Amino acid sequence: MTQEVLFEIVGKSGVITLNRPEALNALTLNMVRLMKPVLADWAVNDAVAHIVIEGAGEKGFCAGGDIRALHDWGKAGAPEATGFFREEYQLNRTIKTYPKPYIALIDGITMGGGVGVSVHGSHRVATERTMFAMPETGIGLLPDVGGTYFLPRLPGEIGAWLVLTGARLRGADAPAAGVATHYTASENIDALKAALSEGGDVDAILAAHHHAAENEILPDHQADINRLFAGDSVAEIVAALAADGSDWAQVQAAAIATKSPTSAAVALRQMRDGMAVDFDECMRIEMRAVTRIMAQADFYEGVRATILEKDGAPNWTSQQDIDAIFAPLGDNELVF
Repeated sequence: MTQEVLFEIVGKSGVITLNRPEALNALTLNMVRLMKPVLADWAVNDAVAHIVIEGAGEKGFCAGGDIRALHDWGKAGAPEATGFFREEYQLNRTIKTYPKPYIALIDGITMGGGVGVSVHGSHRVATERTMFAMPETGIGLLPDVGGTYFLPRLPGEIGAWLVLTGARLRGADAPAAGVATHYTASENIDALKAALSEGGDVDAILAAHHHAAENEILPDHQADINRLFAGDSVAEIVAALAADGSDWAQVQAAAIATKSPTSAAVALRQMRDGMAVDFDECMRIEMRAVTRIMAQADFYEGVRATILEKDGAPNWTSQQDIDAIFAPLGDNELVF
């Protein structure tokens, strides 16, 4: 059986390779469990100066979590349906608080769970092959893996725009969006890894391989995003888009209309509340919300429509009680 995560110390680098290229390196529970002890060991191993995480293959860094498995666990009432998230969020916190430089080479598709194992690290390197998205509202889920923390902290209203529309950021736009700290050509990744393996100042090494992104699109729309996605309800944002009337605004409104109403409302609440709390509380908020979401119908309908039957026509329920979704879990609260 192929090892789903590969670990190797190469010079001064502790290299983690997500190794499910046939599934765009989507995270499984096994992968989460493999990574945690190795990261703990390398944190205190003087031979390892920094972490480098990458995805196998040329298409994906990590396309998210194993949605099919989550669907099946949830349908069966298995404890893994929420247990996966609990362990994944603990891994996200390990990365957020890691004592050594953590360099994510997001050279390819980076979505959902892939965002969680990259964006919380100290350094993220995008390329022209990077495609970044948080598409969870389109399958009746929520933008988790610490999205409550990092998305509201992106420039302006980029976070709200990403989670409500499921927009896909190109690699050239990743630095301006705050998703990447550096940008380089994909053909330069091997040279960058070689330089990192030799040791030295990580910031200086990355700066030497960084170059300005070309053909950015995001700056052309940043002002519109800030103006039209500033509302405190999904209805307010949709109304602003309708009043604007531009072709771009109509495309955004049409995208929002395809999302689960409950998931969209949950996601916007995350964007508005996340700025006021620290990382640990953001993760607890997500654990509360995902526990309730996994017990509701929209996630299973979203997976049916987009992944299983692929008819692209989910039959969403009406918006659920959002306050109840965010209520504390009592004895089941996420702990670190």
